[in-house]
Amino acid sequence: MHYEKGIWIFGYGSLIWNPGFEYSAKQNAVLTGFKRAFCLWSVHYRGDEQQPGLVLGLDPMEGAVCEGVAYYVAANEAKKAHLYLRDRELISYAYHEHFEPLLLADGQTVTALCYVVDPAHSQYAGGLSLDAQAQVIGAAKGSAGPNLEYLLNTAQHLAALGIKDEEIEALVFSCSAASIVE
Repeated sequence: MHYEKGIWIFGYGSLIWNPGFEYSAKQNAVLTGFKRAFCLWSVHYRGDEQQPGLVLGLDPMEGAVCEGVAYYVAANEAKKAHLYLRDRELISYAYHEHFEPLLLADGQTVTALCYVVDPAHSQYAGGLSLDAQAQVIGAAKGSAGPNLEYLLNTAQHLAALGIKDEEIEALVFSCSAASIVE
């Protein structure tokens, strides 16, 4: 890969609130053809082998739109950021690296690195009901902390960016309601 022009990276979940790399610019962005979804079993960061959690993936879906954040990483930091993300996101190879067009908030279209879930991978968990997702998220924890913390951080940061995601909001409500009942 050539890094001399820098690289754009799309964040739709934890990369929004914990990118982990140096960037030169950041703005809201829209990716079409993919849906943000809790569609990946987590056996490392937000769950374990005995009690897997759920993490977000970009799930390919015709007509879908995913709002998130685009980071521009300058040429001198691009390779370092990319290698960091490979270590972080490809821990079990449940994601594929894609370069997809993003529409930035300022009207530009750029090509960005996106981590897209592999529906053929054994960790793919697409199609779970919101209730089933809430039960998993409310109970699981992994090396990076409770699965619920991941959901709440994502919801809080999406709201702060002015991004509305009805499924994320419904999951927060379901998890909050479940904790009140307990």
